[in-house]
Amino acid sequence: MAKINRTDAEWREVLTPEQYHVTREHGTERAFTGPHQDEHRPGDFNCVCCGNKLFKTDAKFDSGTGWPSFYQPAEDLSVSEHKDRAFFMVRTEIRCADCEAHLGHVFSDGPDPTGLRYCMNGHALTFEPDSED
Repeated sequence: MAKINRTDAEWREVLTPEQYHVTREHGTERAFTGPHQDEHRPGDFNCVCCGNKLFKTDAKFDSGTGWPSFYQPAEDLSVSEHKDRAFFMVRTEIRCADCEAHLGHVFSDGPDPTGLRYCMNGHALTFEPDSED
C-alpha cells in the first residue's frame, strides 16, 4: 500500500491542534488527559490521521500509566518502529505504517502473551466499536 502523504497545511486542516501536535510534531499528551483511556467496549482503535486499524480492544490493558496501552498491534504491518533518541534516552517510537503519524512508544514491561506495552497517545487514535448485530 502506498504511503499517505499530505502537506503540513493539509494535516492542520483535518486535525485538531492536539491531534496535530501528537501525530505530526511527535508530541505527547499529559498522562490521564487524552481520550480512550477508559474505553473497553469491543472494537478497533484506528489512526486519527488516516483510519488505519492499529489496535483492538482485546489487546488493551490498564497499565496505570495514564495512556491507552496494548500488548500487540491489530496486525503485524499496522505500525512501524523507529529509534527515538530524544530527551537523552533511547526508546522505540511507534508510528502508523500508512501515514507515519507518531502514536507513542513501545516498552518491554507489558503483560503476556507478548511482554510488550504499546503506550499510545489517545489523541492519535479514534475508536470504532464493533457493530452490534
